[in-house]
Amino acid sequence: MSVLDHLEPSSVFRFFEELCAIPHGSRNTKAVSDWCVEFAKARGLEHYQDGANNVIIIGEAAPGYEDAAPVILQGHLDMVCEQEPGCGKDMAREGLELAVDGDFVYARGTTLGGDDGIAVAMALAILDDPSIPHPRLEVVLTTEEEIGMLGAAALDVTPLRGRQLLNLDSEEEGVFTVSCAGGSLTRCTLPVARAPFAGTALKIRVSGLVGGHSGAEIHQGRANADILLGRVLRAMAAETELRLVSAEGGLKDNAIPVAAEAVAVTADAGRARAAGETLAAALKAEYRAADPGLSVEVLPAAAAETPMDADSTRRALCLLSCAPNGVQEMSQDIPGLVQTSLNLGILETAETELSAAFCVRSSVASQKEMLHDRLRCLTEELGGTVDITGDYPAWEYRRDSALRERMVEVFREQYGHEPRIEAIHAGVECGLLCGKLPGLDCVSIGPDLTEIHTPREKMSVSSVRRVWDFVLEVLRRSK
Repeated sequence: MSVLDHLEPSSVFRFFEELCAIPHGSRNTKAVSDWCVEFAKARGLEHYQDGANNVIIIGEAAPGYEDAAPVILQGHLDMVCEQEPGCGKDMAREGLELAVDGDFVYARGTTLGGDDGIAVAMALAILDDPSIPHPRLEVVLTTEEEIGMLGAAALDVTPLRGRQLLNLDSEEEGVFTVSCAGGSLTRCTLPVARAPFAGTALKIRVSGLVGGHSGAEIHQGRANADILLGRVLRAMAAETELRLVSAEGGLKDNAIPVAAEAVAVTADAGRARAAGETLAAALKAEYRAADPGLSVEVLPAAAAETPMDADSTRRALCLLSCAPNGVQEMSQDIPGLVQTSLNLGILETAETELSAAFCVRSSVASQKEMLHDRLRCLTEELGGTVDITGDYPAWEYRRDSALRERMVEVFREQYGHEPRIEAIHAGVECGLLCGKLPGLDCVSIGPDLTEIHTPREKMSVSSVRRVWDFVLEVLRRSK
């Protein structure tokens, strides 16, 4: 039974609900990509699907728009899969459980994937309705945006004629994004040796954090569970001999981790526990405003494997303590804009290695390379290696933009005030696409989405309706 069938615009929410029934987390996009292809086939639309599961669907110009310049509508198919503690849903195999609360759509216990499922739904709804006036419409639906824009990097743009692109991957109505940071996934890996150590095993758990998007919310002062875990382990190691067994935290490099835990074997469990509890009190004071639910627990544990030796433990704790994290530089040109940052998003331990994956962002290429070099210098000094993937360029501001001018004109008429023109610190695929399509004119918009990349994500129904009306009018005037 449909949950959203009473919402308007009905076609948009119908496609959104169909999409949400298909698991579509990053690296799990084949099914949703095939769904888009079947949509195109059923309507006789020109379409392309590549090995990365990207999909391009072409809608020919409506009558009267044959001579108009093509417009590209663009969004991404993958979503960040996060869930509340205790939620039993298998997001790799099961669809979302949608619900409506007043003006908001959300998913019970999990992320909603409005980022960027709403773009897919709007694009398909336009292609599905022959009464909507528009020029040749080139719908580009990419994959793996949330893990480094890998789909956009692999995209073959040969079928695309358009040089005006409306990206539907923003989360605040009334904001026109016209520039973004470049970024990368930078993984630091340390080799690990293990040796027996007589002592008491303890589990150290950091939890209850707010988390959030590592670009849009990196400046909010929220705690990073992986970084706090390193601080607690260092505090314990300063009081008693300690050997690390494992350390894990975070699921996505671009999400600020909300929980992390480690197992360690200590020579004096009492002193280690006391040191952890003392630092826990200090951390709660430090983050009382940004993370009031912060919890640090030191619990009895059973070491399931041989602990790391003394040198491996020392190097692992050094990496966790000394690696840069958070805001590194604010823009001198745009007040309030984070220029350069990084986020330790995924901490993992295997039998022979420990790895820390960072989402690195900067709107200045030289500062992005500076962070790469800092992480490389630290990791190599500790005997490890650094692997950089998904490196994408910044999207630079375009002073002359016919698309932006048209959109501002429509917005002013429909809303009665001026839109906000902004640059953002989060990554947007426009940067990669501008590199592939010289002269591309881009603007990114979207409806109101709150707390994306967390199980608290919500999408405003009334905002979706207004943005839908806005997009249709922009297309109508695109000739």
